[in-house]
Amino acid sequence: MNENGREDQAVLPNKRYFTIGEVSNLCQVKDHVLRYWEKEIPALNPKRRRGRRYYQREDVYLIREIQALMQEGYTLEGARQKLQGRSSVPQDTPQTQAIRQAVAELEKVVEVLKE
Repeated sequence: MNENGREDQAVLPNKRYFTIGEVSNLCQVKDHVLRYWEKEIPALNPKRRRGRRYYQREDVYLIREIQALMQEGYTLEGARQKLQGRSSVPQDTPQTQAIRQAVAELEKVVEVLKE
């Protein structure tokens, strides 16, 4: 893996575009799963020409990231959110509870000052 957490580009054939069948073989994901992921994950958007899908190298890397997240236990929705930089589950940690309490107290102070 390289510094981005991706497998080296040397693993992929030296091509600019890959068909859905090639990506299916490279990533060990069935064609229908790839088509479904395209609907659910906006970042996965292969080029289309003459009714055929053509994936670029970045698409293949994204598919591998999705696979890795799902192997870690994420749902597809959770993987999508993680890829967008959001947590898949809102976390109610002691810090977030303290922030909520501080905000509530500050809102009370603002109301008192408005009077």
